[in-house]
Amino acid sequence: MKTLVLKPGREKSLVRRHPWVFSGAIAEVDRQPESGETVQVRSSAGEPLGMAAYSPHSQIRARVWAWGDAQIDTRFFTARIQDAASARTALRIDQWSDAWRLVHGESDGLPGIIADRYGDTAVMQLLSAGAERWRDAIADTLCALPGITRVWERSDADVRELEGLKPRNGLSRGTPLPGAPVVHEHGLEFKVEIDAGHKTGFYLDQRDNRLLLRRLVRGKDVLDCFCYTGGFSVNALHGGARSLLAIDSSALALDMARANARLNGLAEAEWLDADVFQSLRRLRDQGRSFDVIVLDPPKFAPTAAHAERASRAYKDINLLAFKMLRPGGFLMTFSCSGGVSAELFQKIVAGAALDAGVEARIESWLHAAADHPVALSFPESEYLKGLLCRVAA
Repeated sequence: MKTLVLKPGREKSLVRRHPWVFSGAIAEVDRQPESGETVQVRSSAGEPLGMAAYSPHSQIRARVWAWGDAQIDTRFFTARIQDAASARTALRIDQWSDAWRLVHGESDGLPGIIADRYGDTAVMQLLSAGAERWRDAIADTLCALPGITRVWERSDADVRELEGLKPRNGLSRGTPLPGAPVVHEHGLEFKVEIDAGHKTGFYLDQRDNRLLLRRLVRGKDVLDCFCYTGGFSVNALHGGARSLLAIDSSALALDMARANARLNGLAEAEWLDADVFQSLRRLRDQGRSFDVIVLDPPKFAPTAAHAERASRAYKDINLLAFKMLRPGGFLMTFSCSGGVSAELFQKIVAGAALDAGVEARIESWLHAAADHPVALSFPESEYLKGLLCRVAA
């Protein structure tokens, strides 16, 4: 077994069960492991800390699979994935949806591995060198889960470049896709382009927040920004919104949003193919106002190094939204940026309300759905932060 020895004092985070080892913490690497190869991580005193996947191209030089001494083999991945899937079964998400997250990376003890279920299709993302090395074991186990007939790989996220990995997108196991799957969620249907959409095709983490929006909008005028394929928009229409303006800069996403609205037999809405930042300014200048505004932008800050620039972008869109909210109106605003903490995001939104000259309060903190758990020792897994704010009447 090849080893990785830490510098003195740099074992503290691993003792607290944080699974990442950064390059600057390493004193010695034994016999130059291959990309994704399992190594034993040791303290400077020689104490074995865990078994990790080595990544020679990344600043995160190793990701811990297991603590102490353990055998990392096909049986290890089979057991971990089955445990993760069983945990989702216990949540009984199947009572209101046939789409959910099966594996959530570090929170399930599987760094760099994401898997989502859409009906009988499992979509896997392998985002680290270690996950890449065990591709076959992961795909085989996912395909063997009850009700799964195929595994599609969507390992095409930008973070793979940091691992020295090329993108992959295509059928991995099982029967070919018959077309875009249609999934069900709280009585609604959504087509999912698993081979081309964001993430694995749909934002499963927003399931609970979509339902919350549905309950807020009856008889109200709604603005949905960064609407993507219509998750929030379709729920707003189903919830009885008086009007809906949905904006996204992707014509393909808007086409899917329209299709999803038609699929559910919902009333027509205004779908705008445009830049959200420019559109918000134009709507403000036109004197438009709304009862409910949703801001669910893409990731502005993947790391803390981007936090300052991202903060300005979040401040900008939230300021404009507050200016267009009617008295008593709701703002549902989100950040999925790992480089922006929940505390910082609240400060940004509070500053936006102050500069907009409105009194607002937080009605609720919003989070990812329960199938996206947060490991106590890995707070980075709580990437989705949201606020439901209400402007004073």
